[in-house]
Amino acid sequence: MRTPYITIDTYKIEQNTRAIVNQCKKYGIQVAGVTKGTLGMVEVAQAMIRGGINWIGESRLDNIERLRKSNIHTPILLMRSPHMSEIERIISLADVSLNSEYEIIKALSKASLSKGLIHKIIIMVDLGDLREGVWPNELLPLVKELITMKGIEIIGLGTNLTDLNGTIPTYENNKQLVDLAEEIEEKCKIELQYLSAGNSSSLKLLASGKIPKRINHFRIGEGILLGRETIGREAWPGTSQDAFTLYAEIIEKKLKPSLPVGEIGQDAFGNIPGIEDKGMMTRAILNIGRQDTNIDGIMPKHSNIEILGATSDHLLMDLTKNQSLKLGDTVAFDLNYGALLASMTSPFINKVVL
Repeated sequence: MRTPYITIDTYKIEQNTRAIVNQCKKYGIQVAGVTKGTLGMVEVAQAMIRGGINWIGESRLDNIERLRKSNIHTPILLMRSPHMSEIERIISLADVSLNSEYEIIKALSKASLSKGLIHKIIIMVDLGDLREGVWPNELLPLVKELITMKGIEIIGLGTNLTDLNGTIPTYENNKQLVDLAEEIEEKCKIELQYLSAGNSSSLKLLASGKIPKRINHFRIGEGILLGRETIGREAWPGTSQDAFTLYAEIIEKKLKPSLPVGEIGQDAFGNIPGIEDKGMMTRAILNIGRQDTNIDGIMPKHSNIEILGATSDHLLMDLTKNQSLKLGDTVAFDLNYGALLASMTSPFINKVVL
């Protein structure tokens, strides 16, 4: 097997999906399985579909196009806010998009009308995490303008929590979304089908039974892919945390000092290393680096080995306490979400579907 590579266990992804979907079903919540962490990999989307998701969530139009060409007919939600330069592609590729800007929605309306289409939108509301979304007091005036537009259909409200600033989902901020929806329905005389309040950080709130009843849609990525909720990164019951494993090859193994020789300045990335003197050590170089993945987000599966650092092309490891690994061996790593995202995006890491 040509290294480095990452394995994708679609059976475990399917099982993770089923575990989360079944729990959400108990509360009347539909799940959009988010594939962006795998660059919209078709096999991952298919595993999620087998596991019972109702929607696919994707952020990149190129990924959505790949899914469409693979004859995936599950409704696809565009999760990144639409941009003017891609309006035509959005209405042709995505069934639903998350929106917060009047001018963008106006452009979607115009483009949809020109093609005889109806594009569905979920209006995002910022409930404190300060990423995308209309501020709550601006929501009603916006919706009053939007309901006069043709070519679009407002099917719900959504919010995003935790992703940027770590704002934790609570009963109170979820209930705020419900209250806003009910105000919109009463004053604008429309029915909102979906309240999309959750991502993987909402799983703990769900398990506590404190999700307001009208919340009926989650967008789940890391919970499915890595089997973790995203507040404390705790393993989620019934899921596997090793659906993905990264492998790199030992390309040098030598006994060397732990401290560099000579005057120390900045490294290749502008940092001044702080290195502990551990005497002589068995140092290994692996054929993976910062151009390939997020080195800070990988954890060796082997015992008694330690990551020392990395350059753009090389990963340095201390093998002093594990002499069984030799030149040409592969070392396996678990990944966090950032490392998974980078590894799946990198053209230099081979993808192996199990």
